[in-house]
Amino acid sequence: MNTLTAKQRRTFRTRRNIQTQVDNGRMRLSVFRSAKYIYAQVIDDRTGRTIAEANSKSLAPKGDKTQQATEVGKTVAERAKEAGVTRVVFDRGPYRYHGRVKALAEAAREGGLEF
Repeated sequence: MNTLTAKQRRTFRTRRNIQTQVDNGRMRLSVFRSAKYIYAQVIDDRTGRTIAEANSKSLAPKGDKTQQATEVGKTVAERAKEAGVTRVVFDRGPYRYHGRVKALAEAAREGGLEF
């Protein structure tokens, strides 16, 4: 049998809900959260290429994990704007819009991304 885990079901449900906006030409701001770091990348799903990325592992910002996520959000917004991307769809994956994920999204909005 082909059974999915709860995490896979949440991920697929989130992607299904944003799919029409991605098909209409918007880029996707994808978030991955590990126990120690947080990663964000702006992806062009039409070509399958990453336009901009940032993570707390390479930036090494100071502070707690929420402050690190805020720095990653600002950095990915700056890099996306340099690449000419201003409108994105936020793909939170299987994670709830809370804590580090919310901090990253709000910092990206402050940095100039629209979603």
